[in-house]
Amino acid sequence: MQENKPLLIVGLGNPGDKYSATRHNVGFVAVDFLAGENVTWKKEKDALTTSVDVNGRKVIFAKPQTFMNNSGVPVQSLMQFYKIPIENLVVIHDDMDLPVGSIREKTGGGSAGHNGIKSIDKFVGNEYHRIRIGIGHPRDVELQMDPADWVLGKFASSEMKEINKVIKTINVTF
Repeated sequence: MQENKPLLIVGLGNPGDKYSATRHNVGFVAVDFLAGENVTWKKEKDALTTSVDVNGRKVIFAKPQTFMNNSGVPVQSLMQFYKIPIENLVVIHDDMDLPVGSIREKTGGGSAGHNGIKSIDKFVGNEYHRIRIGIGHPRDVELQMDPADWVLGKFASSEMKEINKVIKTINVTF
């Protein structure tokens, strides 16, 4: 982490009201919470962004406004514009392989089939910090459902409570 450079925290999701409360948009939910209520979002580089000062450091929050599969394009553009090194990039995204409300962090690694991560890896490399928020898998609730339909489905209210609880544990100062 380069202390003299801003931190870019990207929440992954799909744009539009149709997707706003879906499992795939948990990254947007996390970034909205972490950025705070009294911020102004602006459109730049195919993303909605806002910046705040956290303990004397500039933190830029971003929600790409391309669809998930093209998340790498706005992430790369923001990194170039703000001169963000890859070690100062944090990406928050959904993970079907984790139970609802669980969280895992790592730096680097593979995409595990997540198309938003694949896109970011393609455009900026893979040595960035990832925060994976569990959204469960349809097999966990004994549903015969296509995983694509699962991630584009909405959380049950009990699941959303678990998601909100875990989001409050994320530390943005790293």
